[in-house]
Amino acid sequence: MSRMNRCVYALATIGMLGAAAPLHAADANPYPFKQGYPTQAASQHVRADEVLQRAIVAYRFWYPTVSIEGIFNGNRSVGIEDGKQWGLAAAGPRQIGFTLNSDTPYGSGVIDLSEGPVLIEIPPGPFIGLVNDHNQGWVTDMGLPGPDAGKGGKHLILPPGYQDKVPDKSEGYYVAQSPSLKNLLALRSLPLDGNLAKAMAAFDGVKVQRWTPQGMTGSALQAVDTTKLALDSSSLKWEDNIQFWEKLDKIIQEEPIQPKFLPMYGLLQELGIQKGKPFAPNAATKDILTRAARLGRDQMLVSAFDSQRPEIKNWQDRHWEWVGLVPGTAQFETPAGIDLDARDRWFAQAIVTSPAMFRRDAGAGSLYWLSARDSQGVYLDGGKQYTLTVPQPVPGKLFWSVTLYDAQTRSQVQTDQDKAALRSLFELKDIDTTKPVVLSFGPKPPKGDASHWIKTVPGRGWFAYFRIYGPEAAAFDKSWKPGDIVRQ
Repeated sequence: MSRMNRCVYALATIGMLGAAAPLHAADANPYPFKQGYPTQAASQHVRADEVLQRAIVAYRFWYPTVSIEGIFNGNRSVGIEDGKQWGLAAAGPRQIGFTLNSDTPYGSGVIDLSEGPVLIEIPPGPFIGLVNDHNQGWVTDMGLPGPDAGKGGKHLILPPGYQDKVPDKSEGYYVAQSPSLKNLLALRSLPLDGNLAKAMAAFDGVKVQRWTPQGMTGSALQAVDTTKLALDSSSLKWEDNIQFWEKLDKIIQEEPIQPKFLPMYGLLQELGIQKGKPFAPNAATKDILTRAARLGRDQMLVSAFDSQRPEIKNWQDRHWEWVGLVPGTAQFETPAGIDLDARDRWFAQAIVTSPAMFRRDAGAGSLYWLSARDSQGVYLDGGKQYTLTVPQPVPGKLFWSVTLYDAQTRSQVQTDQDKAALRSLFELKDIDTTKPVVLSFGPKPPKGDASHWIKTVPGRGWFAYFRIYGPEAAAFDKSWKPGDIVRQ
């Protein structure tokens, strides 16, 4: 019997596959020792506990890896092939994905480096883009937050281990190297004049093609418009069951080992996932891994929606919270190490990372605040009516929006209204910017003008994101603040 199977057998033997009670200091010692040695009961209990504990830690660490595979799978589900096509969408509620929004059209696709470097050419214009590796690690920024600063540029993405000579910045290239073979290209075209069609057409100037020192080779990625398609770019269908581990194993087998993650690969090995070996869990192992997925997911959601960190609020008299808790970093780095709680919070509700996304100064490309509670601190309920008063003008050079998300799917609320956002470039473009605007949320339209209303679903919780693009100093120094969401 393998060590993994012995551990699982021990877990089943002492009943840990059922409801597990947390250990407290006041509890009787579950690990009795005699003359300095573990008793048989202690060994059984330790082996049982460590399997579940290691699986939960592994789940939370590798969650971003499986989550980005969900993005890839969303495109694949509508026939978009890795490394051959990419999808474009003026996204709406029909596109399921963690806190996707309707503010700007998206372009996304798999950059496959298995056959060599790929060149992403972006024309001048209001683009915001990035490349993330297969673990949602930051590789590079493009467009306004990138080194080309919106002036257009050639972004050359190198595969892991690539050492041949490459062009430099003097030749108009910006070079970045990824540690993984498959990467996510995510690009947004900003509709600064409120013209979505024009913003979508701007993608025509983007070219993604394989690169060699001798020049371009092969065909450029073909664009596929997915605006009207109902696709799921999330990991929801995998995140609470054995499929999470199956998807993770597939990625581990396909990608090179990243040395900085060696301890976490070791953790997976203890669970039966190891590069070069088949993942073949028995029924008991599947049970414990499924349990770990459910517990790990729920623990992450507590970080997302019930954080107790005091620095989470920009204004202590409001329930708006910072979504990103570690300002100005790409991977939640602090002088003391990686902030794992901040990492969990982000990836439980959002996707992709970049240092530009987490800046808290007037040079930031955008900012994100979250509110999951009303003015009394009660979670927002899809069956109740609410208002939000937004003082004008909002301190943003470009535009702002409020978007509603379903708490369970972390995706835009879906109703027959087919609307989840109120945006300064669209629904709110004609408001009087000399006085506050009142927005309404609930299952029924407000009395009178319903143009500033988003419909919600009874029986389902929801939360809101307040986004400002091109935020100005007043958004950070507390001289401006939005109202709380108030139940009517």
